[in-house]
Amino acid sequence: MATSGTYVTEVPLKGSAEKHYKRWKHENHLFPDAIGHHIQGVTVHDGEWDSHGSIKIWNYTCDGKQEVFKERRENDDENMAVTLRGLEGHVMEQLKVYDVIFQFIQKSPSDIVCKVTMIWEKRTDDSPEPINYMKFVKALAADMDHHVIKS
Repeated sequence: MATSGTYVTEVPLKGSAEKHYKRWKHENHLFPDAIGHHIQGVTVHDGEWDSHGSIKIWNYTCDGKQEVFKERRENDDENMAVTLRGLEGHVMEQLKVYDVIFQFIQKSPSDIVCKVTMIWEKRTDDSPEPINYMKFVKALAADMDHHVIKS
């Protein structure tokens, strides 16, 4: 069995957890304009923008390389969490499992975090651990903070 693991980090945010959750659940089409240095395009392959189970295709840049990621969306309104389940794409060439959960937590009126959890399993023991992808998704959450505040 290949190596697997879970990475967890918290990204401090401004504004309200509800506003951040809304942006991640409903408004992925705005990401290229907001953080084009990370995300160059997001399209719906199946379903609607905000529907549970929808499939989206992301064009992004990680470590200076343009990549593609196809994911199935899971929305958890009660916990204000969006899960991206990896289906296909560059990251899936190295990993058998790649799930990223963005959970928006209002700790106090002025203290908000995005808890980013990455669950992964390598295809082979020779595949590298996805540390670069964890840094990437953490940067997405941090950089989207500035856009959510402006809107």
